[in-house]
Amino acid sequence: MSEEFNMSMRKFLKQVGVTSQQAIEEAMRNAGDTSGKTFEAKMVLTVDGIDLEHVVTGKIEGA
Repeated sequence: MSEEFNMSMRKFLKQVGVTSQQAIEEAMRNAGDTSGKTFEAKMVLTVDGIDLEHVVTGKIEGA
């Protein structure tokens, strides 16, 4: 793949990571006391124009 492609993909993934973390942190604050709780998380990535649906699941421990 080209360097331009790699840079645009990295920029997109960095934006996804940063904005997703911010959204999760805000939601956890708004949820109140989450200590000791475990939350199931799922991220679904799709790309228009190509046949891609990538699902990542995991757990997030409350603070």
